Amino acid sequence: MAGADKGYGERVPKRVDHEERRRQIADALLRTAAKRGLHATGMREVAAEAGVSLRLVQYYFGTKEELLLAAMQHLAAQFAERGMARIKQLKDTAGPVSPRDVIGAILAQALPADDERRTFTVLNMAYFALSLTEPALATAPLVRNSNAVIGVVAAQLRAAQAAAQAPAYLDPDLEAVSLLALSTGLSTSVLAGQSSPEQAQAVIDYHLHRLFPALAAGQHLRPEFIQEEP
Repeated sequence: MAGADKGYGERVPKRVDHEERRRQIADALLRTAAKRGLHATGMREVAAEAGVSLRLVQYYFGTKEELLLAAMQHLAAQFAERGMARIKQLKDTAGPVSPRDVIGAILAQALPADDERRTFTVLNMAYFALSLTEPALATAPLVRNSNAVIGVVAAQLRAAQAAAQAPAYLDPDLEAVSLLALSTGLSTSVLAGQSSPEQAQAVIDYHLHRLFPALAAGQHLRPEFIQEEP
């Protein structure tokens, strides 16, 4: 009988992409936290935002702490993807990308100059603030993410030294830590309204010019930092 071997009228269970479902829930947490604040976002609110049941959220994430950490790791991955896209855009429009360009793109990506980057900065800071009083909130994975970024910056500085684009006396590891600390401080300053994104970017450009003096004078320096000869 035609069609008799196609399940005898039984419904075939729908295959579920579990990683996609986890990302869907993590995205829902980020959207909710961006509106309500990380501290005021519970699993019930996340379930409503994701359009799934509370039980399903609890199936994928046993506790709120697990969900928060997963969402922050997801946010960090999105941050990295946007950084890579920025570097690719530089390659597509300006040709070969120098170590200075890569470091500049990484530091600029961390500034809360648009809605996406502001959301990343606010939620990242909120998570670390909560972790100070909530021992269940793991910070080690996020610290590893930060250390990975520091490692990339240090590697780019070494490449610049090898190409005689940066002074040999610089300590790449210490400079990388300093640049990331500078970026974090500038991000906080922008969020607090103490600095504009343009002022923060100018400070980054100033420090990059100090680290890459071998590049053509003024090539990457903003006009406000170029002084005319007396």
